[in-house]
Amino acid sequence: MARSLVSFNNTMAQNFTHLRFPLSFLIICLYINSTLAGKAHNFYPFFKVDTDGTIHRYQEAKFVPPSFSPNTGVQSKDVTILPEQNVSARLYLPKISGKNQKFPLLVYIHGGGFCTGSASSPMYDSYLHKLTAESNAVAVSIDYRLAPEYSIPICYDDSWAVMKWVEQGTDPWLKERADFSRVYLVGDSAGANIAHNMMVRASEESHFSPSLVGMALIDPYFGNDKPDTLWTYLCPKTTGIYDPRFNPAAHPRLLSKLNCSKVLVCTAGKDFLRDRAWTYYETIKKSGWKGEIGIKEIEGEDHVFHLYNQTSEKAKVLMKSVVDFLVFDDSSQQVNLGSKVSEFSTSLIIFVFNLFCICIYKSS
Repeated sequence: MARSLVSFNNTMAQNFTHLRFPLSFLIICLYINSTLAGKAHNFYPFFKVDTDGTIHRYQEAKFVPPSFSPNTGVQSKDVTILPEQNVSARLYLPKISGKNQKFPLLVYIHGGGFCTGSASSPMYDSYLHKLTAESNAVAVSIDYRLAPEYSIPICYDDSWAVMKWVEQGTDPWLKERADFSRVYLVGDSAGANIAHNMMVRASEESHFSPSLVGMALIDPYFGNDKPDTLWTYLCPKTTGIYDPRFNPAAHPRLLSKLNCSKVLVCTAGKDFLRDRAWTYYETIKKSGWKGEIGIKEIEGEDHVFHLYNQTSEKAKVLMKSVVDFLVFDDSSQQVNLGSKVSEFSTSLIIFVFNLFCICIYKSS
């Protein structure tokens, strides 16, 4: 059998060498090869890819410039982080009421399946204005390069570059107004996935100086134990369904090492990713992680509903949950406790003084 295969291969080589191999068969082989080399893909509502690799997006990117809101006093500006890679961020500054006033710092990462969305889109710009005003915090909204033109892990690398830029604190808004002892990561959908991975990376690098207090993950786009066609296409070098970047719940030991004190997971009752959010939450609870984790589910709503209908009552409920998570920390507890102790001390002094006066009066 082996000799016959060798003989067949030698004959094929001779036929090609002397051009005696049928030309029609060669054309058929080339056609089949070209057909198999390129395969069309359709990832509605994001994009589709022709057999020749041409990408067609279903949604046209829209841009709104940075602005000032007279209603809230929030102002925004754009900053270029990596000019050669077109990586930037949009910064939001809340209304300032004091000369040396410092605010918590939010690093926000937009969603869109890793392949759509922008920090400068009308939807995200509007939401970040509201979030900045409600939380009274400085916000950095990351603009990373999108797949499939830039396959994963480009989105992670770009976001980390912005994180390192934030760490330097050279921008005047950050230098003068950001409290680097109160830094939070916030993201929705794919942005929540990226936010989680930024927390993992910051936890692994002990020299990352900003104090990451916590992260709020809204409708996170995580994987489960089944193949995900979009993730697989956008991340050609994925390690599979248990890739820790996409399926963190499969790695409880990694979750147990998150270097923050609290996590909030938000999901919606009709979200197709709801079960994955709950799995992430339950896995962290059982992982031995020492922080505080909570979950908020909005019943009857779909994936990232709060972005598409920002003025709805349920969107306001979700906003309040996120804001309460961001503005409430141990330091505020200590302030409240201190004020209660101070009030008690004052009352005690007044009581003792009155008692002393009564005793003096009776003795006289």
